[in-house]
Amino acid sequence: RSGRSAALRARMEERLLGARFRYLNQQLYTGSSRDAARLFRADPAAFQLYHRGFERQVQRWPERPVQRIVRCLRRRPASLVVADFGCGDCTLAKSVRNKVHCFDLVPLTPQVTVCDMAEVPLEDESVDVAVFCLALMGTNLQEILGEANRVLKLGGTLMVAEVASRFEDIRAFLKAMAQLGFRSVSK
Repeated sequence: RSGRSAALRARMEERLLGARFRYLNQQLYTGSSRDAARLFRADPAAFQLYHRGFERQVQRWPERPVQRIVRCLRRRPASLVVADFGCGDCTLAKSVRNKVHCFDLVPLTPQVTVCDMAEVPLEDESVDVAVFCLALMGTNLQEILGEANRVLKLGGTLMVAEVASRFEDIRAFLKAMAQLGFRSVSK
């Protein structure tokens, strides 16, 4: 009997975690990056919970998008400087030889610089590659992408890996990216 009770409890905790992850995810997509920074400053444990839910989600995927970005960067010179916007647990930084600036709202590792993705502490034109891997969240995307544009060197690369459902119209997103000065090389 206690075995069934423990199994029921585990299933209920799993459902609760899933519901809390979906709630936090919704908050991140429907508020600004400043709202997200305030949310996690007020409740740092929520960030840990969010990442546990995120990890459970991506375990079911055939490929983790960050691994595709890792493979791409490994084919490029290790001298390129990278900015990882919304780095999470710094998987990218741990997987490549490049210098990687890791930014997120809460530090899951000591490598993370805590900041709003619309205001990263980097000099203008100081990185060769800016990465958003499942991290284009918030209602102020133009500000966030403008920040990536600010820190990228002329001719730098912006890499975005995002679920298609994030955008109502991918063509409109690509058009907006062009208006910010980006040129699509591959999709």
